[in-house]
Amino acid sequence: MTMTSHRPYMIRALHEWILDNNFTPYILVNAFLEGVEVPQDYVKDGQIVLNISPQAIKTLNINNAAIEFEGRFGGIPTNVYAPMHAIMSIYARENGQGMVFESDEPVPEPPAPISGVDVPSTGSGKIDGKNSKGSKGVKPSLRVVK
Repeated sequence: MTMTSHRPYMIRALHEWILDNNFTPYILVNAFLEGVEVPQDYVKDGQIVLNISPQAIKTLNINNAAIEFEGRFGGIPTNVYAPMHAIMSIYARENGQGMVFESDEPVPEPPAPISGVDVPSTGSGKIDGKNSKGSKGVKPSLRVVK
């Protein structure tokens, strides 16, 4: 059974912790992921750093799906929407303490071998000390111990 992402819970907790210590919470967002709504003029190398302190923004909402707020960019009020999967980190501006998140994107399964196509051999039938079936050459077994 799979669990929901821990990311929104950690972001809410770290946001509170950073504010309780009178520091400034920043988030790093992957601005090119689907669903991200940020001012593109402030995106650099596909990322944007956003100050999410109460002094910098209005109507902050950190729910399990996204971080939403209204900020000002170049004096222009702008609605920001960052889905949770796009949040790369949250940290305190003053000392860098916080958390970096791994990508939520699933790792693709390797393609299945195509029937009738030979896979090149390494010569010994072993890869990194393992045979091609993934074991160390020892067949697993169970036995009764009295």
